[in-house]
Amino acid sequence: MKPDRLNYKHLYYFWVAAKEGGVMRAAERLQMSPQTVSGQISLLEQALGKSLFTLQGRRLSLTEAGRIALSHADQIFLLGEQMQDALQSAAIDRTLRLTVGISDALPKLIAYRLLENVLQLPEQVRLVCFEGKFEALLGDLALHKLDVVLTDRPASPGTGLRVYSHALGDDSVTLYADQSMVQRYSSGFPHSLDGAPMLLPTRNNALRARLEQWFESQGIRPLIVGEFEDNALLMTFGRAGLGVFPATTALAPTIAEQYGAAAIGEIGAVREQFYAISTERRIRHPAVEAICRQEPPADRS
Repeated sequence: MKPDRLNYKHLYYFWVAAKEGGVMRAAERLQMSPQTVSGQISLLEQALGKSLFTLQGRRLSLTEAGRIALSHADQIFLLGEQMQDALQSAAIDRTLRLTVGISDALPKLIAYRLLENVLQLPEQVRLVCFEGKFEALLGDLALHKLDVVLTDRPASPGTGLRVYSHALGDDSVTLYADQSMVQRYSSGFPHSLDGAPMLLPTRNNALRARLEQWFESQGIRPLIVGEFEDNALLMTFGRAGLGVFPATTALAPTIAEQYGAAAIGEIGAVREQFYAISTERRIRHPAVEAICRQEPPADRS
């Protein structure tokens, strides 16, 4: 049968008695009566179902169970002391923790741009980032597991969650490809894209619907050869020359450097939007405030 939940106060009295070599000296250290200390140790022995001390002559000695208990008690109370030291450290007081949920639909390069200002704050910031589905992240935000969610769309009023969407800006979309495709499709843009192999985000991405509306308005029917939730994976396939792909215009230099892709043409009518969603209408968290007050993402390459 499993013993009752351990009473750490009783364990502490036992630990002091074992360290001091007896109940009398433990009572002096604890400034308690010997009867009280002895009674607390007896309660611990009853809970454990083991005798921890044995009387040898006029002196208390640890039983085998007592030696095992003392070994574990040493570790328990050492950890307690270490915890106190860690919490009293000045570094803890200076550290600002920011827990961010990043929607899987938001390009990673954009997420980095949105968080850059946080790393420039005078406070020491500990940044903790989680990636996930938009709806799941909103649920975690409402439960205060996250400080902010970065995403490509505002929260819908119909969610029933008390969250607030803060627009961070937008940027036009450009279509990119490797050099061979750029030469083939840049002339006569955008109608040159009719029948072109296209790599697109999946339909959970807000950009997908805007692109499809634009294709339809231009009378363009691209050949969709791949759909990707992860934008970095989408661009990796684009780098391999498997299709034309969309990304924000501001990131053109970074895309050229990291993926060897060049612009075919800019779609000014299609904008990619960026939002920070919080549980506060008026932001009080310094790091979230830094995200919300910055300029729209731009490439600094």
